[in-house]
Formats: sequence, C-alpha cells, structure tokens
Amino acid sequence: MSAIARTDRSIIGRWWWTVDRWTLGALALLVLIGAMLILAASPSVAERINLDGYHFVRRQFMILPVALMVMFGVSLLSPVQIRRLAVVGFLGSLILLAAVPLFGSEVKGATRWISLGGLSVQPSEFAKPFFAVVSAWMFAEWRKDAEFPGHLVAIGLYLLLMLMLLAQPDLGMTVVVSVIWFGQFFLAGLPMILVVSLIGLGIGGLIGAYFLFPHVSSRIDRFLDPASGDSFQVDRSLEAFMNGGLFGTGPGEGTVKANLPDAHADFIFSVAGEEFGGIACLVIIALYAFVVLRGYALLMSRNSLFVVLAATGLLTQFALQALIHMASAVSLMPAKGMTLPFVSYGGSSLLALGIGMGMALALTRRHAGAEEDLP
Repeated sequence: MSAIARTDRSIIGRWWWTVDRWTLGALALLVLIGAMLILAASPSVAERINLDGYHFVRRQFMILPVALMVMFGVSLLSPVQIRRLAVVGFLGSLILLAAVPLFGSEVKGATRWISLGGLSVQPSEFAKPFFAVVSAWMFAEWRKDAEFPGHLVAIGLYLLLMLMLLAQPDLGMTVVVSVIWFGQFFLAGLPMILVVSLIGLGIGGLIGAYFLFPHVSSRIDRFLDPASGDSFQVDRSLEAFMNGGLFGTGPGEGTVKANLPDAHADFIFSVAGEEFGGIACLVIIALYAFVVLRGYALLMSRNSLFVVLAATGLLTQFALQALIHMASAVSLMPAKGMTLPFVSYGGSSLLALGIGMGMALALTRRHAGAEEDLP
C-alpha cells in the first residue's frame, strides 16, 4: 500500500498519483543496471590511462544523484512550465554551442566540449531535449492558428542548430535531431510534397556527408568492408558478445573490456554482453522498449497537440540514442560514439537525459483541467 494517500494535495502527493509509476520503475532498473556496468567496465579503462581504478566510478556516482534529482524536479512541472524551461534551456544551449568553436577543446578530431567552472560540458546533449520541446510548441501554435508562422520558426531554428552541430562536426547528433524534428513536423500535418522533399534532402545530406567528412566516409567504408581499415573496436565488441554467450562469463570476469578504449561509454553494451550474456542484453533492450512504447501509449489519450508532439520527440530521442549505441556495438550500423541512456559513463549525457526524461514524465502525467487541454 502506498504511504501517500490519494487525498494528499501536496506537490509530491499530486505527482505520485499522476506520474506513470511503471515508467519510473523501468528507468530505475536501467539506472541500477548502469551502476553495475560502470563498476564492471570502468576500472580497466581508468588503469589503462594511468588513473585510479575507481576514477570514473566516483565521477559517475557523483553526477548520477544530481541527474536523478533533476529528473524528479522537472517531472513535477506543468506543461506550461516545461515549455518555459525548454525556451530558456534552448537559448542557453545555442549560446554555448556558439562558444564551442571559440573556446572548446578538441577530442578525437571534433570540438564538442567546453569547460564551465572546471567541468567539461557538451552543449549539444542539452540542445536535443530542449529543441524537441521548442519545435513541438511552434508546430502546435501553427496548427492552432494558421496565420502564426510557427512551422517557419521551427524550420529556422532547425537550420541554425544543424549548422552549429555540423561545425563541430557531429553528424550523429545531427541525424538524431533531424529524425526527431521531421517526425514532429510529420505528426503536425506536414504537406506531402514537403514530406517527399525533406526525405530527398535527408538522403542528399547523408551522401554529401560521406564525401565532405573523411571520418564519416571512413566509418561507412569500414562497415561495408571491414578489411578496408581499422575495425579494432568493433571486432573486440563482437568478440565480447561471442565470449559471453547466453549467460555471460560473470560480473568482473570479462577480458575484452581491457582492450576497448571506450568500454565504459560507447561500448558498455558489449561489456554487458560478455559478463552478463545475451539474455541480460535482451532484458536491457526490453526495458528501453517498454519505456518508449509505454510513453507512446499514454499519449494516445492526450488532447493537447503540444504535449503529444513534445513527448513524442523526447521519447523518440531516448529510443534512437539507445538503438544507435546497441546497433553500433553489434555492427548493425557504422560505429557511432553515443552513450547508452542511464547506463554509459558521461556527465553531460546523464544530466541531459535527466532533463529530457523528466520532461517526458511531466508531459505523460495525468494532468487535470486546463493543463491537460493545452493547445
């Protein structure tokens, strides 16, 4: 029996009886799995670069409670407050993205990080959830009042964000944001001629990226023909899954992580495959699928176009990030460095996910009265 009565009208009481507790439970399980995998994967990475074995563990466990508190705090907000938060957050993200080329540090050939108060921050991680909500608001206002050029504003903001992301360059983030934005535009009633045009532009953009960015062409070439270049990380990742089989080698017993440079981040799913086995990997996949599909199902009963578009964008972002990470680990797509939500090491990613999923939880709550019927 819940310790919070249904008649409790406090902020926490209203939150507890309106938030989706099944989604909360699934997210909690992902956080616990992530903590266990960080303990298993990060010591070997830290020791390989001459750091204390628990360097990454301590850093992750310092940020994780903050991210969870942020998620909880954001999930208490109303749709109107979510919208305001997104506008302020997106403007802040744009300012930081503009500062990255000037003051950012280069890592592996890309300039995506900026130092703030001694902490390294990746602004593009925060731009994703905020942009999803802002573009949803613009599309919803456009459908509410045809004279309001919300779709044109959304197009302009999208192009601006794309230019900033490609300047880093970060094609993977660009593709994720583009898919989310296109999906929202489509749900908002994108004319069919624009649907075809944007699909054509997207295909043309990917072809152009292959010829313009050497690291993109290299990854695609190695995916299509592994013998054409260095495929060390993907080979070790696949080796980890083969070693693990169905039930895994046991916690801490994996060996491949010692040779994977990003075993605690971009290839943590491979560590799960080796030490906990294929069945555990299927459980992880099922948890991500449950969170996303549960969220979509909850939106079926919502009357607000803004709520539907914004939550759909946030949930799709969550799904794409998980899908890209796992597909890269098993060589179903060209390798792309992307964290596994709430599982991989990464401060910016963890905090941004806390914000994004906090907004998704807030938007899928059973709101009453005017909050439910926002335009």
